[in-house]
Amino acid sequence: MNTRARTLLAAALVLGIAAGPAAPAALANTTAAHAAGAHTHTVPEEDAAALGAAVSGLPADDATAALVRVGGTDGSWRGSSGVHDLVSNRPADPAARFRAGSVTKVFTAATALQLAGEGKLDLDRTARHYLPDLIPAAYGRVTVRQLLDHTSGIPAARMSGRTLEEAYAHRFDPHTPRGMVSSAVAQAPEFTPGRSQHYLNINYTVLGLLIERVTGDSYAHQVGERILRPLGLRSTYFPGTEPGIRGPHNHGYQLFDTPGGGTELRDVTVWGVTDAWAAGDIVSTTADLERFTRALFAGKIVRGPLLEEMFTLPASSVRTYLTGAPAQYSAGLSVQTLGGREVWGKTGGRWGYNTLMAATRDLSRTLVYSVNSTDAKGQDMNATAMDIVVAAFGTPPAG
Repeated sequence: MNTRARTLLAAALVLGIAAGPAAPAALANTTAAHAAGAHTHTVPEEDAAALGAAVSGLPADDATAALVRVGGTDGSWRGSSGVHDLVSNRPADPAARFRAGSVTKVFTAATALQLAGEGKLDLDRTARHYLPDLIPAAYGRVTVRQLLDHTSGIPAARMSGRTLEEAYAHRFDPHTPRGMVSSAVAQAPEFTPGRSQHYLNINYTVLGLLIERVTGDSYAHQVGERILRPLGLRSTYFPGTEPGIRGPHNHGYQLFDTPGGGTELRDVTVWGVTDAWAAGDIVSTTADLERFTRALFAGKIVRGPLLEEMFTLPASSVRTYLTGAPAQYSAGLSVQTLGGREVWGKTGGRWGYNTLMAATRDLSRTLVYSVNSTDAKGQDMNATAMDIVVAAFGTPPAG
């Protein structure tokens, strides 16, 4: 892929993954059989070859494993590559659970929209109407819809750890949703609600609290009863205060700088996620996320006009905060044109893990991947993840 296409795609997907320097020798010592993985397909041979090439050669500098499922009416492809962990060098488990990060937001948005359909939430009512004890007057005009599409103007909560090393040191610190929201709304608004778009977890933390307030139930139980159980997503769960991943999972690694100017890989599989909650703490599998994607796009979870909220961007006058770029996020999803097709979906990133669920509106092609990125949550897109997207959908248009 040429440099321009790679840059365009990285900007389009906004994965928040940074490319790192050469990986330690532990990666180079893995057998070729592990890197090859196992692939099955009914997609055209050209697509199958591109997808196979995208995940070949793992573990590598940027990723230790990749799990991929392509589906839709255009055919299917299943593949995995890399290792379960860098100690045993066992092949990656293709059915493994992983941290799906901000893909959680799609579940949160779908639950909020279901509640809107039941008359329990009004998208045009203010968050303060539902949470007067938490949302101050300074944010009294922020509506539920503006939380869903990140146009609220509420700034990020103040958190410990500005650097990766600091974040690692604080990885087990407990956080509460109310505490994070209180920290955020104690600050001045970033902009007038509805005027700009700034993608921030805090919007979905507030939504999680709204769900709890109007149902009198926990956020996790509501998502479980409304989405996980009806769809049979048995490998998907919310970890709460558990820092580990239950059941079979491939280890996640992160590249750290060392004092002498070198780098080292650390196993970051065990890491607390209470800072993410309704914005990014879900654990899932590629099979579960593929089933969820198909059901969501087919209108089996959110129905009628409310489903269109997930496929409608803010008005063209709304621009991205600070950059001025066109608004990219709807209620839970974002959109890009790839290979001449409009693709809707959501990325997610936690340390050591990156995830994508995406599809065309007509479900002619769906894509779910988990890439165990060694450079997660950085500024640029992970090379393996990018190659998977290009193989599945094609490159963005030039211009």
